[in-house]
Amino acid sequence: MPRMPRIHYEGALYHVICRGNNREFIFQDDRWKKEYIRIIKRYKERYKFKLYAYVIMDNHVHMLIEVGKTPLSKIMQGIQQVFTQRFNQRNERNGHVFQQRYKAILCDKDEYLLTLIRYIHQNPLRIFDEKGLKYSFSSYLEYVNKGYDLIDKNFPLSLFENDINRFVEFMGEEDSVVKTLSSNDLKPTINNIQREDDYDFKNSISLNEAIEKVSRYYNIDIKDIKRRTQKRIVVQARKAVIYLLENNKDITKKELAGILNISQSSISAVLSNDEGRNNIESDLKKILNL
Repeated sequence: MPRMPRIHYEGALYHVICRGNNREFIFQDDRWKKEYIRIIKRYKERYKFKLYAYVIMDNHVHMLIEVGKTPLSKIMQGIQQVFTQRFNQRNERNGHVFQQRYKAILCDKDEYLLTLIRYIHQNPLRIFDEKGLKYSFSSYLEYVNKGYDLIDKNFPLSLFENDINRFVEFMGEEDSVVKTLSSNDLKPTINNIQREDDYDFKNSISLNEAIEKVSRYYNIDIKDIKRRTQKRIVVQARKAVIYLLENNKDITKKELAGILNISQSSISAVLSNDEGRNNIESDLKKILNL
């Protein structure tokens, strides 16, 4: 079945995630991080999209993109293809550089913009504690220093009345920062903002917690989720469990397949199905809030 096209409208905000094929460390050499940034800048000038935040880790990239008239698919096709060609040519290799299709999560700009920018900027904290927010290949430094022209920081900073100290405080803290800001501190578009990260950010939910929440949400017995059946509601529930545990490093596909009584290839098929992911996304957010 052909892939469904991405939703496109002018002003749509996407959280884009690209990973190295087989999670390879394609950006481990800093020159490739710099090369990727140069390519982003090239296509940003060509297609006039807005870039609110980015971070380039050793094996994956996060970007927060607001599209204009050009669809995200065309933007990413250009960026990914050019990088792949250069990477393969210089390393005398062939084949895929990036893992399947990039992920693109359509987000509400008013509700999630600052939360997403903070999430992206805090990504290096999980790996490079000693560098933290001052990680070299993140847009955070572009927000706090003058002389950079890759990102579109005027609107996000305007939500803090262009007070860079308040922006830095918000980026550096966890949920407590949001709670300590008064209702007059931010403009109405982000008043009372909460830390409701997209399900894709969640990597700490346990197997038992995922199954228990899913069974409650779909009102089915936990035993049904684990038994061999093609009943539609159970199939949907198993998909939800698979997506929720996608980033959980404590359980392998083989182990999860055994628990759900399905094949590893079935799990891979679920994770690679963008249409299915989009169809269940609203359910996943509700499940996480149970």
